[in-house]
Amino acid sequence: MGAASKAETPSTPEASLIGAKLAQLETPALLVDMAAMERNLAAMAGFFRTRTAKLRPHFKNHRVLALADRQMEVGAIGLTCARLWQAERLVRHGIKSVLVANEIAGESMMREFVELSHAAPVIVAVDSARMVDELARVAGQARGMLNVVVDIDLGLNRCGVPPGEAPLELARHVLSRGLKLRGLMGYEGHLQPLPPGPAKQRSVAAALEMLVDARKRLEGSGIPVEIVSCGGTGDFTVAGDFPGITEVQAGSYLLMDTWYAPAAPQFEVTLTVLATVLSKSPGKRLVLDAGVKAISGERGLPSVKGQPRLVVKALHAEHAILEILEGDVPVEVGDTLELRVHYHDGTINLHDRMVGVRDGIVEQTFMIESRPRGPRGGQ
Repeated sequence: MGAASKAETPSTPEASLIGAKLAQLETPALLVDMAAMERNLAAMAGFFRTRTAKLRPHFKNHRVLALADRQMEVGAIGLTCARLWQAERLVRHGIKSVLVANEIAGESMMREFVELSHAAPVIVAVDSARMVDELARVAGQARGMLNVVVDIDLGLNRCGVPPGEAPLELARHVLSRGLKLRGLMGYEGHLQPLPPGPAKQRSVAAALEMLVDARKRLEGSGIPVEIVSCGGTGDFTVAGDFPGITEVQAGSYLLMDTWYAPAAPQFEVTLTVLATVLSKSPGKRLVLDAGVKAISGERGLPSVKGQPRLVVKALHAEHAILEILEGDVPVEVGDTLELRVHYHDGTINLHDRMVGVRDGIVEQTFMIESRPRGPRGGQ
């Protein structure tokens, strides 16, 4: 892959962090436990190594090209992403097999997709005849190189056509407008957080059956279906073994967070935010230098790694307020603590780098890809 996937060279400021101890880092800093991340990577790759369905991990969960490389190296067939700009970064980096598991809208975005399709067979989801018509119009004579999958609503009630006859109707429309139909996708995201067990397996199977039914309808009408894409970290064991599914879009497994962890106990939480104690009221509270500008509180508050007597009570703009339980703790002003990330998508979005740590020492830094600014950065 491209040079962007490698650790920074010694001439860059980031390279000066290599070998540093945590106490030497400027805080707040987003950390990733390298050993835990590698165990997660190996566990998911090992599952799909013997399956007919393959893994197409989601780039949006980490947005790091070097981590995408690692996923490809252990067997991923390509990457999934949420936005067209992410697909552009992956293609420019050298990863050509990319699925944008989302709809696009607006002429400028469609023109970008057409331009990108000249460089790689990037696939985009469609869920309306109008979108198909607009893509065909914008592409003109190049419409035959546009790769699409029909998106089906599997119960999330977000994007996608309803199951039943609608996927076949839209597939026929795609073909009539001269676009390249690659298959189908759906996302049973509402089922991902459910706790593991027979009830979840039944719910996921019912959702995936709607997707496979659409495949049967298309193939029964003489329309070949190459791709049937779905799933996530919370149900990869069901989706990966479900007859008729060809690929699974799991992404959170690599880094994990404390919100998702109960739904996928096979994987370890790897992300923390390193913060410095700014103030201490003995027996009452600590104040850290990491608020909502450094760690997400959208789905709940983070927890303190290795400190069961410290509880995060609030996140302010630049501060975390920790309550001290049962007496005092041997932590003083100037010390550092790690906050375990509760929602990693929201937290990663606040940073431009992750610091890879092994045994308390910085091993590597990872640049987080960010959305371009200006008129071409809308999606």
